[in-house]
Amino acid sequence: MAYTFQVTIDSADPHTLADWWADALGWEVEPSDEAFIRRMVDEGHASEDDTTTHHGTLVWKVGAAIRHPEGLERAPRVLFQLVPEPKTVKNRVHLDVRAGSDDPRTVVERLIAKGATHLHEGRQGPYTWTTLADPEGNELCVSQ
Repeated sequence: MAYTFQVTIDSADPHTLADWWADALGWEVEPSDEAFIRRMVDEGHASEDDTTTHHGTLVWKVGAAIRHPEGLERAPRVLFQLVPEPKTVKNRVHLDVRAGSDDPRTVVERLIAKGATHLHEGRQGPYTWTTLADPEGNELCVSQ
């Protein structure tokens, strides 16, 4: 049996990082179901401390997710989950962002303007890429 998966990224500020990645990839932040959250709090399954407000919307404090605009059949969901500790070492897993028909340099410049940090350039044979860090220090590569 084959399994499905989602990619989970630890974060100090999941909603802000989900916004950044949704913009970086041209994806969508999953909408919050405020009625469901209020019902869970009202029924005692959660507390007000489990929630926060992001861009004027009631959300779960512990996480936010993004998905490809064509749905989960097109690409796995990416979940950003709240963790108490900061990032301390290099990621062992990272996302490779393929620019497709867009110029990778333009994509890199746009991401840097939105808070990414340039780490280094890479090359293997005819393939080149740029390694960046997102606003929380998680590595990503941009290539053709």
